[in-house]
Amino acid sequence: MFVFLFVAVLCTGCLAVPMMHYSYSPSVGGGSGTSFSTEGGYGKITAIRVWELNNAYIVGIQLRYGAIWTERAGREIGVPEELELFDGETIVQVSGKYHSNYIYQLKFVTSRGRILFAGQPLYASFNFYASHPDAELKLLSGRFDRSGITALGAHWGVHEEESNTTDV
Repeated sequence: MFVFLFVAVLCTGCLAVPMMHYSYSPSVGGGSGTSFSTEGGYGKITAIRVWELNNAYIVGIQLRYGAIWTERAGREIGVPEELELFDGETIVQVSGKYHSNYIYQLKFVTSRGRILFAGQPLYASFNFYASHPDAELKLLSGRFDRSGITALGAHWGVHEEESNTTDV
């Protein structure tokens, strides 16, 4: 009788834990230089900044979580391309172009269909998106050197408030 009660309580406890859905889009690019992660322990992504070398490649990336900007990955040249997200809007796709040395173009697509473009359409294409339909971009990781962003990967997840506990 006690064994049955123990198993029933254990199973009920497992159902109360929300199912989390995470996925990783493996990095593209050569990967030399210093590693970075736009670690976002501050909530949801609310804005993006991307710096590019004129008619060349991506040199810097920065994300804002809530009201706090992360440390910039790479360097700052000129005025960045910037996209501020609306309430409830998320990043659902990251794509672009890369070569063995640098990331040449970035395109961020939001859940409302808005797009931030930066860089040049040169070389091989990549397309990052989540494996779960309700997931959003959580952070970017990769590498940069003194000239620009050399590698980029994307980390996706379902925000805790939106996670459906009935998913299996």
